[in-house]
Amino acid sequence: MIDISSPLTVKNKFLIFGGGFSGDYFAKSIRKLGCIALTSSRSVSNDPNNFIFNSDKNLIPKDSIFEGVTHILSCIPPDKNGNDPVLKKLQNKIKNLSLMWVGYLSTTGIYGNTYGEWVSEEDQPNPLQERSQRRLNCEKEWINSDLPIQIFRLPGIYGPGRSTLEAIKTGKVKVIDKKNQVFSRIHVADIANAIIYLIQTKNKLDFHQIINIADDEPCSQIEVIKYGYKLLGLKMPKKILFEEAKNDLSPIAQSFWIENRRVSNKLLCEKLGYKLIYKNFRVGLDNCLASIN
Repeated sequence: MIDISSPLTVKNKFLIFGGGFSGDYFAKSIRKLGCIALTSSRSVSNDPNNFIFNSDKNLIPKDSIFEGVTHILSCIPPDKNGNDPVLKKLQNKIKNLSLMWVGYLSTTGIYGNTYGEWVSEEDQPNPLQERSQRRLNCEKEWINSDLPIQIFRLPGIYGPGRSTLEAIKTGKVKVIDKKNQVFSRIHVADIANAIIYLIQTKNKLDFHQIINIADDEPCSQIEVIKYGYKLLGLKMPKKILFEEAKNDLSPIAQSFWIENRRVSNKLLCEKLGYKLIYKNFRVGLDNCLASIN
């Protein structure tokens, strides 16, 4: 039997489904603690830390990949029917493992539009977007799986290589102004470190199945863009009113502007005691600036 009270060690093996921005960052972070961390990719890779998983093509990991697995983190979005690809293809396999913990990355989009009001884990989901409804369906699938699951609801994710700074430099940023519109966000390092903190302290703290991971300062996108231009020493273009800009936005971009909410991190930071590395977008973008040059 595994001693579930022990901290993360070289004895722990993580499977991370979905080696995207957040998944890869988490894998690198957990390896620094001496753990094994393998990430999935949809096609064959030369990376020895990769394994193949492609639910659309029914490409399933080899049995050897699951040997000794103690932790699983799924970052894979729902399929087009709103089902979770990992559970759909691998639930029986996963249930036969001696797992200490399972995590699932979801979205704060499941809260829907609160017209700028705060949302917390105590609020009932009210997803407006079809993609958010699919995420909520997947949350329910994981909760009903009887696995030791913890769900993390995330707002807009940024970090080195994927921030407002890169958008400014590549000319992809749109300086859109919408009155009273705010967004919540989180630095990718805080996603990884918050999850690691919760895994390491799970036997000392009250267990919460659903947790928001967001920074302290929801704010308008204009504030973030303005600070980004300042850091880069560039002049910010003239603002465009949302009503003038919306017809030029893609449907998915328009959908982000339809919803307006502030995501509370009080459960994570006040009750459970996690200390954010990047409390707001300013210190987060300061960090991202180092990877620009």
